[in-house]
Amino acid sequence: MRPKARSPALPSESAAPSWHTLAAERVLTELASGHEGLSNAEAERRLKAHGANELRTAAGASAWRHLLRQFANVLIVILLIATAISAWLGHTLEAVAIAVIVLFAVLLGFFQEFRAEKAMEALRKMAAPNATVLRDGQEILAPARQLVPGDIVLLHAGDKVPADCRLLEAVNLEAEEAALTGESVPVAKSTAPLGHAKTPLGDRVNMAFGGTSVTQGRGRAVVVSTGMDSEFGRIVTLLKDAAPHKTPLQQNLDKVGGNLAVAALLIVAVIMAAGVWRGEPVIDMLIFSIALAVAVVPEALPAVVTISLSIGAQRMIRRNALIRQLPAVETLGGTSVICSDKTGTLTKDEMTVRRIVCGDSDWDVGGAGYAPSGAFLRDNKPTAADAPLKRLLQAGALAADAEIFYDDSEKRWRLKGDPTEGALVCAAAKAGLAKADLGERFPRVGEIPFSSESKRMTTLHRVDGDVVAYAKGAPEVILAGCAARLDSQGAIALDAESHENILRQAAIMAGQALRVLAVAQKSDASLENAERDMLFLGLVGMIDPPRPEAREAIKTCHRAGIKVVMITGDHPHTAQAVARELGLLDNGRVVGGAQLDAMDDAQLAREVESIDVYARVSPSHKLRVVKALQRNGHVTAMTGDGVNDAPALKQADIGIAMGISGTEVSREAAAMTLTDDNFASIVAAVEEGRAIFGNIKKYLMYLLSSNLGEIGLMGGAALMGLPMPLSAVQILYVNLATDGLPALALAVDPAETDLMRRRPRDARRGIFTSPVVGLMVAGGIWSALVNLCLFIGCLQSGRSVEQAMSMTFVALVLIQLFKAYNFRSDRHSVFRGLFSNRWLLLAVSWELIWLWLVVEPPWLQPLFGTVALSLEDWLVAGAVAASISPLLELVKIAVRRGWLGQDG
Repeated sequence: MRPKARSPALPSESAAPSWHTLAAERVLTELASGHEGLSNAEAERRLKAHGANELRTAAGASAWRHLLRQFANVLIVILLIATAISAWLGHTLEAVAIAVIVLFAVLLGFFQEFRAEKAMEALRKMAAPNATVLRDGQEILAPARQLVPGDIVLLHAGDKVPADCRLLEAVNLEAEEAALTGESVPVAKSTAPLGHAKTPLGDRVNMAFGGTSVTQGRGRAVVVSTGMDSEFGRIVTLLKDAAPHKTPLQQNLDKVGGNLAVAALLIVAVIMAAGVWRGEPVIDMLIFSIALAVAVVPEALPAVVTISLSIGAQRMIRRNALIRQLPAVETLGGTSVICSDKTGTLTKDEMTVRRIVCGDSDWDVGGAGYAPSGAFLRDNKPTAADAPLKRLLQAGALAADAEIFYDDSEKRWRLKGDPTEGALVCAAAKAGLAKADLGERFPRVGEIPFSSESKRMTTLHRVDGDVVAYAKGAPEVILAGCAARLDSQGAIALDAESHENILRQAAIMAGQALRVLAVAQKSDASLENAERDMLFLGLVGMIDPPRPEAREAIKTCHRAGIKVVMITGDHPHTAQAVARELGLLDNGRVVGGAQLDAMDDAQLAREVESIDVYARVSPSHKLRVVKALQRNGHVTAMTGDGVNDAPALKQADIGIAMGISGTEVSREAAAMTLTDDNFASIVAAVEEGRAIFGNIKKYLMYLLSSNLGEIGLMGGAALMGLPMPLSAVQILYVNLATDGLPALALAVDPAETDLMRRRPRDARRGIFTSPVVGLMVAGGIWSALVNLCLFIGCLQSGRSVEQAMSMTFVALVLIQLFKAYNFRSDRHSVFRGLFSNRWLLLAVSWELIWLWLVVEPPWLQPLFGTVALSLEDWLVAGAVAASISPLLELVKIAVRRGWLGQDG
């Protein structure tokens, strides 16, 4: 049928029928098309109406906009002001140091952002460049972007599907749809209409989706959706909707920056007013107040954060995790829920024979993946394969085209061919029956290929002068062609009772989420009679097995208070079986895509806490699950490898893509990539993230407690009408010594040993929990009190103001060096691993040398306003400083006993 020159208007996307529910002829009618395709004129008209068959992406921000965005940060603004003030006061060295830190932070953020989101561009690349299409009844090769609804396209093995299509003809047609649906094996296609409009994508076997690949057979289809109306187009829309958001660390640091800005202004105002009220010169008090305000600002904070994240990122590379966005390193540490894809992450993505029912025996098969190692077990005892079992394994391997081989470059066994056939070949190899040897001994002389209609494959081989047929396929199909069955006594007639028992056994195996195949053979066979009166050899059950290390990693997550959720496009039975084996279904439940559709967002947010497995889900389902978890306050990590995972990867607090099996789209949408596709690597990365957050927290506790001590000292002296205990230069030096090497050394502090036995911190509570605030305030107040008492005592003892200031200066620097050790943990004793951080030991030693140089040699005394001290003065200052350690140890005891509330 040739369409009329003026076809009726095509249905809009909102009004479009569910194409998979309609018969093929009805689809053609709805699209005003026919088996001979569209005319060129009609195709051109529709192209103008519908637009090109391509994905539209928004233009990215310019480089200048990315650069200017880095300055929209309170802390950066404060540091720029501090740079200007330091330069104005003549402290060139400090001004240059702060400027370098600011430049480093700004450029790092710029380069991170300017690696613009490439996910949508990667989606474009996945589209087929050309397509075989019928125009005016002629078969032509046309650019895929010119396809329109109603076009008839021809599909062959190796082709990329150019648009969403309804199949009109399918001959042995299979498509690889893992990137879109998450289905772990190729999907056999058919043409019959399906009954339900809301059939999940993975079950729409009469549809071919743009961007997927044809792995076998051929087909003819009519285009129903193009461009942004296709399933890939909807994913682009979801990617746009998944707006970027700040990590918990970024939110916490923004809050810290804002609070410090307010504190700096208040300090300037109070100190200035107190000095002027006492009659001090206005300009002197202004300089002094500004110096104290600058001391409040943590100049090294951007550097410490960046160094911590960078070192953590390097350590993660060694643990098979590659970071694209540095803040994601810390976000991992706060993860409370990991939503993991099943195939390839929790499982090996390598089909493996697990169970064989052969004759009168029931065998379990050890090993996982395509490595030909693993024992055969009968009654849970390793047992050598007997003759019936070897006969079945030989038949399964010969009736397969797949091969397994050892890849020297990757140091692992790999598959060439269909995963199901690869499992059969591997099982035979475990019994010493190598496929190559079998092929040489029993050469193939004919075959009846698999088709979606026949659901079986039969090959004919020359065996000792005879021609033997070997078949594998769906149990009910193979059984229908069998006249006898094999047991321990040999071949016996296949009666009705045996027939039902075998089907019942197959159903039991399928209920265990095994993919079940039956195997049979026939002697004296020909192509004409090969599939009749066969001998039934047995049933083979296979599954994509869980990774051995994944179960232990999940246990580690549970100990660390992290919930693990499986989200997969696979069938619910398969997902449930794998989840149980991994220890994921102790208390939760399994929910399918149809059930998710029946829930509104409010109901999903209520029920999401009790769901452990989501099966047969679509990209929008994954996105809804992530948003529901985030709505409940969870920091959510999402793993995935397909295009279908990209929106959820981008929406999640931390998106984790697969480096081996993952698509370019998923890797570009994610913040982290696993180079080994292993769930255990995620757990290792979480541990690194927790360590990094812990180090940033150590730095902030140390810094802010030190600053509080400085402010308390200066403010107390001002309120009491005393001379200033420190000069402006001394304040800036103390600040530089505190924010300098000791602070940077805390950024590389070894992780605490019990990190993965703690619950995730609450992202909503931020860094400053009750125990953290208690430690900071206790340390700051004690520092202020003892140093103020020291200053007053020195004045009352008859020492000069210069001597009192020098002793107070020494004591303040020393007390902050003691704090650097005390704040290595907010709960454990300072003596645990006292010397494990060699960088801190070197930093403290360096600062002690400089402290002596600033105080004792005469050539630096005029610059810093110091005078030489006696040994007794040094000992007194040291004793005052050391008093901070027992106090903080007492506070840590209170923290461990929960007297100061919960941390995190």
